[in-house]
Amino acid sequence: MRIKSASLFYPVFDYAVEYTNQKPKKAALVKRRNLFVWICMFLCWILILGALSSPQLVGKPEMKVKTSRNFLIAADISFSMAQKDWEIDGKKVRRWDAVKDVMHDFIKKREGDRMGLIFFGSSSYIQAPFTPDLEVVDQMLEEADVGMAGQMTHIGKAITKGVGMFEKDTIKTKVMLLLTDGVDAGTDILPLDAADIAQKDTVRIYTVGIGDPGGAGNDLDERTLEDIADLTDGQYFRAKDKERLEQIYAELDKLEPIEYEEEENKPVTLLYYYPLGAAIGIILLMMFFLTLIKLFKRINQKEESHV
Repeated sequence: MRIKSASLFYPVFDYAVEYTNQKPKKAALVKRRNLFVWICMFLCWILILGALSSPQLVGKPEMKVKTSRNFLIAADISFSMAQKDWEIDGKKVRRWDAVKDVMHDFIKKREGDRMGLIFFGSSSYIQAPFTPDLEVVDQMLEEADVGMAGQMTHIGKAITKGVGMFEKDTIKTKVMLLLTDGVDAGTDILPLDAADIAQKDTVRIYTVGIGDPGGAGNDLDERTLEDIADLTDGQYFRAKDKERLEQIYAELDKLEPIEYEEEENKPVTLLYYYPLGAAIGIILLMMFFLTLIKLFKRINQKEESHV
């Protein structure tokens, strides 16, 4: 069947005709499209789109039981912590420098635990949220210094801030270490009121008094710290020097660990190669059948020419 169709103007068409000695025709023979090829190409297109969408088979997450403890350290960095009445290697140093020196060792030994940091003075702020990345916690501790949170001591604010952190955490064991060398300023929320809130939220507070209450320039309020610890089922410790503070941390290390489940791995199986392989297979089969058909046609043409 001959079907007329639009043509393109070819500037050197006459020269091509003269050179080839062929007689141009007024119409072109347009072959009908092969339905088999169309179906194969359509299927290949759908399968390739499916492969590009990256199908996945996601299995149930594997849960692994881990052992961990939550330590929240609330440290006083008011101006009184700048007094040089502690010793390290025979040299007088600030209370805060001595506390940091011991806390660095304490943090490094807490492998597997999750720790958080709160620093307080006139106000309190979160230096590090709960994290198992103890190197970050240690760095955050090193960057803190006396006076960053103000010159007064507000113990109640620190406890309230810590209770807020525990409310956002998933581990049920809630242990707070409160270190201070002063007496509460007595404004806003009182320490015992804050401790009552902590007790209702099952937060256990271990209090550590820094310094000697009988020494010069020391206004440590041991009675309040003892009451806070008793109210929250914790314990009070007095740290007169670096050696005693190290012993306190060793005692705190005996706290019972807890077990919790954590998503360790979520198995994912990639499925893109199935539709991609099917598309390649269809193309190969299509080319195979088309080649066979052409081969049969050529054989038939040769047989007819001989006849």
